[in-house]
Amino acid sequence: MKPASIAQIRKDLTHRSPAELEALVLRMAKFKKENKELLSYLLFDSDYEPGYIDSVKRHLDEGFETVNTTNYYYAKKTIRKLLRQTKKYIRYSQRPETEVELLLYFCRKLQTFKPSIFKNKTLTNLYNRQLALISKRIEKLHEDLQHDYSLELEQLQKSN
Repeated sequence: MKPASIAQIRKDLTHRSPAELEALVLRMAKFKKENKELLSYLLFDSDYEPGYIDSVKRHLDEGFETVNTTNYYYAKKTIRKLLRQTKKYIRYSQRPETEVELLLYFCRKLQTFKPSIFKNKTLTNLYNRQLALISKRIEKLHEDLQHDYSLELEQLQKSN
């Protein structure tokens, strides 16, 4: 079965009643966890972005506390998982400021991680790729934000 295009779906949704739309949204939220997470963000968190960023940072803090540090193999797996989750939360927001803020926080957490990620090539490369991505994203922000975030990025790059 081939799914309909976004244009077709949009066109059909205009002909639905509010009750039918509510039923469709609730059914979709039941179907997949990511749909429910996105809907939760849109309904509860999108109005106050700083609160959303703080909750994601707390989630990252908890995640970094649970990283298995017995060897780098397990640490890499958990850190990659945390990065995937962070990028998922960034996708929900779709705001460049949120993306830069969360990626900078992730890199700060990586930098202070014990044992040091700089003793492992894979983790060092992951860290450097995130710094490069942050630098690209900063260019798309407002000038004032560019300056603030650029200073933070330079601090991260210097302490490498």
